[in-house]
Amino acid sequence: MRVFVTGASGWIGSAVVPELVAAGHQVVGLARSDQSAASVTASGAEVLRGSLDDLDSLAKGAAEADGVIHLAFNHDFSDYAGAGRTERAALETLASTLEGSGRPLLFAAGTAIVGPGRAITEHDAAPGGPDSPRGGGEQLALGYAERGVRTVSLRFAPTVHGAGDHGFVATLAGVARRTGVAGYVGDGGNRWSAVHVRDAARLVALALEQAPGGTVVHAVAEEGVQARAIAEALGRGLGLPTRSIPPEEAAEHFGWIGMFFGLDIPASSAITRAALGWTPTHPTLLADLEAGHYTR
Repeated sequence: MRVFVTGASGWIGSAVVPELVAAGHQVVGLARSDQSAASVTASGAEVLRGSLDDLDSLAKGAAEADGVIHLAFNHDFSDYAGAGRTERAALETLASTLEGSGRPLLFAAGTAIVGPGRAITEHDAAPGGPDSPRGGGEQLALGYAERGVRTVSLRFAPTVHGAGDHGFVATLAGVARRTGVAGYVGDGGNRWSAVHVRDAARLVALALEQAPGGTVVHAVAEEGVQARAIAEALGRGLGLPTRSIPPEEAAEHFGWIGMFFGLDIPASSAITRAALGWTPTHPTLLADLEAGHYTR
């Protein structure tokens, strides 16, 4: 299968592309810079120059592919509404290009979509509408399943971890270094789901080959890791004390990530595992923390 991948040089994409190549797929990766293009080429894929804002390049990549995996997202928390509009326009372009073809469109989403206090499942609906998180792209794209596109939502855990990760946990490590304390919010009993990046990449490949249109899959290996345990592991690795940060001080202490780190957002992947035969095998989040991937 010829697969067009956006975000091919990103954290998750850089694991997904080799997984697809190893499975025998021909991969074309979107790249907006020379550095990204070099990374895509090194992973065994062809390069299509363009960006999320260049809708013509997205349409071209989709039109010439047997399937699309959309992983790119503009993580600009200073203009999250603008990032949502960009995401919505990108999904509309990709889905409308594939309309009526029966070809797959897999797209990245997140599990942090339902109120706190319980583990969400694949059957829980994401908020819709242009003003929703990520521009309400999940509901928009899944609607194209009735218009001849095999759309599949890839809901990733908030922590997709592994050596080289520069996401949420790496940011928390940076905050600890800056403040001299490995903090958690309140009592630290809130939970974050997690998945190793290589397990996530394997799930994407399985979903491309097997997942029916209009469905949701959860890239979640651990339903919920307590925030306090994450902070304690960071503290041990960095040789720093661990301390509770009052909720009213979280934004000042942690910066932009404070609004997320205090959330209780567990998620289940039982339905995904049963449907696709997916079994995570790589290290847990705490194992990666103890290995020093975030604290060297």
